[in-house]
Amino acid sequence: MNTAVLAVAKKADVKSGQGPIRDPLAEKKRRKKSMNSRDLKAHLRYLVPEMRLALIKEPAKAPTAIRCPEDIDLFIEPLRHYAEEKFVSFHLNAKFEVIGHQIISRGTVSASLVHPREVFKAAIINNSYALIVAHNHPGGSLTPSPEDIETTRQLISAAKIIGISLLDHIIVASTGHYSLREQRPELWIE
Repeated sequence: MNTAVLAVAKKADVKSGQGPIRDPLAEKKRRKKSMNSRDLKAHLRYLVPEMRLALIKEPAKAPTAIRCPEDIDLFIEPLRHYAEEKFVSFHLNAKFEVIGHQIISRGTVSASLVHPREVFKAAIINNSYALIVAHNHPGGSLTPSPEDIETTRQLISAAKIIGISLLDHIIVASTGHYSLREQRPELWIE
């Protein structure tokens, strides 16, 4: 691109404050001035769970084996802190070691849209033997909604067809978690 054209565009853009070209130093100063301690705390509250999920995105050299519902606590902990609903699938190998995870959907404060095709697409790509799915209830309730129950039924049905075991569907809130496999085992019985 012609440097003269770029210089003119940059000047016009800096003056107007609009458009894709911005002066990085001016932008940095503006952000520094405008971010007060409340903004910083809110920003960190958003970043901390994102960083935790990023850390577990790549499995450790020796993956953690899931033998009971409590073993998944390390992986679902980040979900407790989100202000919007997120639905995550955790992928396990034949030794029930977590080999990866996928955020399937992000929703509003009260809902997230999930379709079995998206859950199992990620599972197939990760060559998963089994799955554990989890989602958070930002409002704090651990009670499964009728939609949670229906989603679980659909996932169990799809799992049987595809041949990837759905081990559990966990609801996470700030107060704890609710295992549908433990509390509603009839969902897994044919």
